[in-house]
Amino acid sequence: MTDPFVANSHILHRTFATRPSKVTKGNGISFTLEDGKQIIDASCGPSVSCLGHSQPEIFDAITNHLQNDIAYVYSGSPYTNQATEDLATLLLSSKPGGLSKAIFVNSGSEATDAALKLAAQYWHERGQPQRTHFIARKQSYHGNTIGALCVSGHESRRAYYKDFMSKNVSFVDPCYAYRMQGSDEDNDAFVKRLAKQFEDEILRIGPDRVAGFVAETVSGTTLGCVPAVSGYWKAIREICDRYEVLLILDEIICGMGKTGTMHAWEQEGMRGPDIQTIGKALGAGFVPLSGVLLHEKIFQALSAGSGGLAHGHTFQAHPLACAAAIAAQNIIKRDNVLEKVVNLGQKLEELLREEIGPLPLVGNIRGRGLFWAVEFVLDKDTKRPFSLEDNFSNKVVASALKRGVNILGNLGHTGTYQIDHVLVCPPYISTEEDIKGIVSLVKDAIVETSGPFL
Repeated sequence: MTDPFVANSHILHRTFATRPSKVTKGNGISFTLEDGKQIIDASCGPSVSCLGHSQPEIFDAITNHLQNDIAYVYSGSPYTNQATEDLATLLLSSKPGGLSKAIFVNSGSEATDAALKLAAQYWHERGQPQRTHFIARKQSYHGNTIGALCVSGHESRRAYYKDFMSKNVSFVDPCYAYRMQGSDEDNDAFVKRLAKQFEDEILRIGPDRVAGFVAETVSGTTLGCVPAVSGYWKAIREICDRYEVLLILDEIICGMGKTGTMHAWEQEGMRGPDIQTIGKALGAGFVPLSGVLLHEKIFQALSAGSGGLAHGHTFQAHPLACAAAIAAQNIIKRDNVLEKVVNLGQKLEELLREEIGPLPLVGNIRGRGLFWAVEFVLDKDTKRPFSLEDNFSNKVVASALKRGVNILGNLGHTGTYQIDHVLVCPPYISTEEDIKGIVSLVKDAIVETSGPFL
């Protein structure tokens, strides 16, 4: 049944059955509803509002830019603007992992599309236009546009659009140790098995036909904040290099400081990717902004070839969005926020493991920095999952909301493994007391929701 408010609203809301609560304002790590109730945003929306909901410096940067600069410059024109140039310099002046150029777009989905098209253009410029095949991972999510869905392994999100899905994409297993690593298999053996599967897929397709491998450095909403086991990314990077396959890392949700380093791949003991997508925390939610970072070798190939970027959008490199993101990134750098993410992350991990880990329906707790998830199971020993009909994680989310804390549940059926989880990803500006309060409220919500299943 459709809720009357949703039926009468001129917005096509994403859920029809329930009336959405109206948010009236935000302050710090909380926002206020129309009835005056305050909600702690313990997931930053979908891991976006990393600096909370009120940052006067960012507000001033937006206002100052509109008063003293230009609101819009078309990226396809023979012009640039200072905000766009400055944001790229801020992110890439040290050339992390060899990344040297940026493309700024609006959503993470746009960034994924831009990355795929950039990879395709790169191989054309290199004289290998037959390299059109992409390998991605099962139960992954890279965005909701058609191009992004083609390389996403999220089954329910792909379901309506199967006829539009590209035939030049194949999928290998993710590095999901909790359910996929054998009981008699150590990390090295697990990595070797996954690496062999990836290499075998390259050989099956033909190395001269594979354009790139697309994967989240730390899995996001589909698997729930799953870091790869030690050595996995180093092995993947070596295989990509062996066959000249571009490594395209999606850090839209896990990057920009979420795991304690600016780029999640910096903790993996490897050189960086060839192409990387970023977003969400880039503009901290104050503006829509995502980006693609590319290795110098990509730029050199385009420069030596056609001498330009074939891809483009009307609102690409929007000056106002870039100005707001500069202010957000300056706060993160000036206030040593990443150090705080590491310290708070250690406290969050400790509390999640001590307070929530022992609960009877909690199977696994994983994450890094301030990017954590709790996976639920009906049986800890067998790891038996809940059914889709149980809708357990979203019931936990609803119970938490009653207690005044916002967390994120899993979004639909993602693939072979039915995974019920919630994401707990507090803003970077949280305090230790905030973290304690969040964990306590989430624990109460899990206990309440667990009752009928025990």
